[in-house]
Amino acid sequence: MGDVLAGFHAAWEFESDSVLIRYERGMRTPKLWSALGERRIPLAAIEAVTLEPGRRGTVVLRAEPRPGADPLIEAAAGQLKQAGDPYRLVLPAEREVLAEYYADELRARLSESGPAERFLVAAPEAPLSFKAYDAKASFDGRTVRFRWFWTGASSAKWKAGDQSFPVSGLSGVEWRSPEVFEGHLRLLRGQDEPVQADQDPAAVVFGLGYGAVHESLPFAAAVLAAVRSRGAVAAVPAAAAPRRDPADVAERIRHLGELHRAGLVTDEEFSVKKAELLAEL
Repeated sequence: MGDVLAGFHAAWEFESDSVLIRYERGMRTPKLWSALGERRIPLAAIEAVTLEPGRRGTVVLRAEPRPGADPLIEAAAGQLKQAGDPYRLVLPAEREVLAEYYADELRARLSESGPAERFLVAAPEAPLSFKAYDAKASFDGRTVRFRWFWTGASSAKWKAGDQSFPVSGLSGVEWRSPEVFEGHLRLLRGQDEPVQADQDPAAVVFGLGYGAVHESLPFAAAVLAAVRSRGAVAAVPAAAAPRRDPADVAERIRHLGELHRAGLVTDEEFSVKKAELLAEL
């Protein structure tokens, strides 16, 4: 089609086999949209198209993604608020006739329905990182890393040490929105027994101002997509691990000593962990 339909904070460009959604950047734009920038949605990833009245003299055009087609929607697992739904385009009511035209054009081009066998929409690109309450999480496309914060991480996580998880050893991702109680990002590894997120070295916990949706959800989607296509990810050449900042190592050893003096870390655990930290210099 090659036409553009502009709404509030986003514009949809209709092409023969896809819809290119460009999100605005600005104070009023949902932060998730700004973080995504733009997304190309293949028509094969769309199951249905609706047009409904919105609030305050608006109409809402929405594409319904097929289950399993978009890693972002799969990772969100129904937790996104309506206002942050990246598949909604809100328009002034006076553009309803034009919106209906494009909705009909899209419907006429849709041919597939039901769950998709693989992701059809591209995931956010690595490298990605964000700050949770108890750790900094980073992902380079091959490995997820959790670096614990001494101000927030539990003693169980400190004892376990900073964590690295190759996507080849993961089976999935569990994202619980930071906007609900006990929000967290957990990496799934087969038949692991459920553990409370603040005690699980394979999870980072969110909190007020930590792990915001626009940071942690694209991260979760990228990891999930890599897990599903781990064969292609494994072909990426490995990069050398960065050296640790000496000041950071000293601070972590200091906190380790506090845990040791408080009786939360045994003599043996203290010696082993200290040696591990020193080896990172």
